[in-house]
Amino acid sequence: MINNTKQDFRQMTVIILAGGLGMRLRPAIKDQPKVLASVHGRPFIFYLLDQLARIGLKDVVLCTGYLGGQIQDLLGNSYGGMCLSYSQELSPLGTAGALRRAASLIRSSLTLVMNGDSYCDVDLQAFLDWHQSRIASTTLLLTYLNDASRYGLVEVNKSGSILSFIEKNNKNGPGWINAGIYLLRRDMILDIPDNMDAVSLERDVFPNWVGKGLRGYKTQCRFLDIGIPAAYAVAEDFFSLRGGIQ
Repeated sequence: MINNTKQDFRQMTVIILAGGLGMRLRPAIKDQPKVLASVHGRPFIFYLLDQLARIGLKDVVLCTGYLGGQIQDLLGNSYGGMCLSYSQELSPLGTAGALRRAASLIRSSLTLVMNGDSYCDVDLQAFLDWHQSRIASTTLLLTYLNDASRYGLVEVNKSGSILSFIEKNNKNGPGWINAGIYLLRRDMILDIPDNMDAVSLERDVFPNWVGKGLRGYKTQCRFLDIGIPAAYAVAEDFFSLRGGIQ
């Protein structure tokens, strides 16, 4: 049975997945993690942390990997009134493996998980409210793109239940994609295997949770994923247009 006890955002632990190797982006950012890529002279991770600080979150765990020491050296143990802690992977674990490794640092029954290399200009409180009004074990934030060729698509029904994940086929066209922001119960995270080399939330875990309370929250908010040089090149315009420079 799914227990959706009301959770205040300010009491939640946030996990930021920041351990990717960033091979495609490396020509543009050289020897540093993707989350430290400079946008208007500020590391990209600052924009994510600012988004969290604005709604009063206090507890953030960064899952680091490649050159993770650079992230910890820059941020230290606090940012914008938030307490920061770190879960460093010694070898690539994938998004799900990194999340499972950080489970002991999660202090709340419901967890907000975010990809460290993307940004969605969404009302996170509305996202939480929607999740808590449904019988959901896990909710994925979905955003609509006119050109979704870089991503797989997510099919949902009228009530928000996720029906399937469609692998990317590199064909131009619109669709709903996974925006890399999730609400997960801690017990679901503990169910992720912790004895595998690399486990992906997107490819290995979420498809197996279809039909088990997995839901998708649709938004048409602006979205940025800096995973490739062409997308990173428009990051400054993205944050200038939203008034995000601080």
